[in-house]
Amino acid sequence: MSRTWVAIPMYNESTMIGAVIADVLRDFSHVVCIDDGSSDASAAAARAAGAYVVRHPVNLGQGASLQTAFDFALLDPLMTEVLTFDADGQHQVDDARGMVAKLRSEHLDIVVGSRFLDDRTTLARSKRAVLRTAAFYTRVSTGMALTDAHNGLRVLDRSLVEKIHLSQNRMAHASELIEQVGHLKATWAEYPTHIVYSDYSRSKGQSLLNSINILVELLFR
Repeated sequence: MSRTWVAIPMYNESTMIGAVIADVLRDFSHVVCIDDGSSDASAAAARAAGAYVVRHPVNLGQGASLQTAFDFALLDPLMTEVLTFDADGQHQVDDARGMVAKLRSEHLDIVVGSRFLDDRTTLARSKRAVLRTAAFYTRVSTGMALTDAHNGLRVLDRSLVEKIHLSQNRMAHASELIEQVGHLKATWAEYPTHIVYSDYSRSKGQSLLNSINILVELLFR
């Protein structure tokens, strides 16, 4: 029996999280939201929409939220993979479904989403350049020729989730995760994903400055 847990870190997402969960639940029946010290009604909205909620009493960052979600999902003996999904509506459930199918059919340890495998995602030239630089850094440090190392849509097999231990709480966690995947010699593939940048998601930090912060954290962690 296969069971996917969808892990959604959230911080002050009360206006969007209900719709995101409703969309996810059409394909995946097990969703856990990590409320990372929100000051709004995110936790109540997530529970009302049908998700399990684990709360951090203070804001720790997305890396810490993902590690909490991994630990929570591992409590379920029937969990077979964990899908990481953003709370701001930029990820597409159709892509997530295809990634899980690929992981299972090809017996992979991880499938990572990529904005650069097709032309559906619109990116500013400056943001594209920063993300390419981050991917190059990851390629050098891990030997994994990823095109998009900081895509938050990814699915990990249970055996890999058991071995991942994130210590980078904030944006550098994405590179830390991929570095651990590389060191573990895990089997991997990329999958084309459509990231939708709305005014709302941009207001939540999907900006060029956020991308530059990724590079700063990588260099000085």
